[in-house]
Amino acid sequence: MSEYNRLALVVSDAPRAQEAAEREFRSVTDWVPLEEADAVVVLGGDGFMLQTLHAMLDTGRIIPAYGLNLGTVGFLMNRNRNPETLIKRIGKAKPHHIAPLRMQAETQDGAVHTFCAINEVSLLRETRQTAKLEVTVDDKVRIAELVCDGVLVATPAGSTAYNLSADGPILPLDSNLLALTPISPFRPRRWHGAILPDRSRISLRVLEQEKRPVSVVADQRELRHVSSVGLEIARDSELTLLFDPGHALDERIVAEQFVV
Repeated sequence: MSEYNRLALVVSDAPRAQEAAEREFRSVTDWVPLEEADAVVVLGGDGFMLQTLHAMLDTGRIIPAYGLNLGTVGFLMNRNRNPETLIKRIGKAKPHHIAPLRMQAETQDGAVHTFCAINEVSLLRETRQTAKLEVTVDDKVRIAELVCDGVLVATPAGSTAYNLSADGPILPLDSNLLALTPISPFRPRRWHGAILPDRSRISLRVLEQEKRPVSVVADQRELRHVSSVGLEIARDSELTLLFDPGHALDERIVAEQFVV
């Protein structure tokens, strides 16, 4: 018997997801409101899954999420097949726990903002001028001046997303590591990033802020004109994704390293 007896259904606004929900999924079980559920079924793509997880982080009520891919890549999702077996599949699903990054960013006007990121936090130059950043790890300055288009910090779950496109390393899900990856670095030219323990505290300070403005993006949330960004793992906000046996996220991360 499944431990998830009360299921909620959330559906992306995309027409494909909306049509599938009405045609195949509304009648599968007696769905309950999200605030009463033991777990949530997410119909859509990776972007909508991230949106759903962030909504749970914002409200402070975090329940396991089982995704069905009706988007494109579907890295965080299960395959959409046999709606009539959905309840049985959820009962057999394997949980994978993900701790997001907590970002505290200060903008040039002195305001402080706190967001969480499941995939990565990216600092990006706002103008044609390259960014200049000071990189500190665990209260020790590691790079006094990184001249670049930007830099990002990725979790294992996010290491195959923007981080991989920026030539960052793929991290196994259970590695307890973070990837610190520069984006188009100019100086120091030979620095290609670092792999850090996920207990690390990372601080990124923007140099020449007015001349070289920088924005920060935590998954889907952006702040402009930041002066500094602090990052650490939010262990008190662990998320749970449910995957069909044989289609788990850790296997997908390993498989991604053999794509040619």
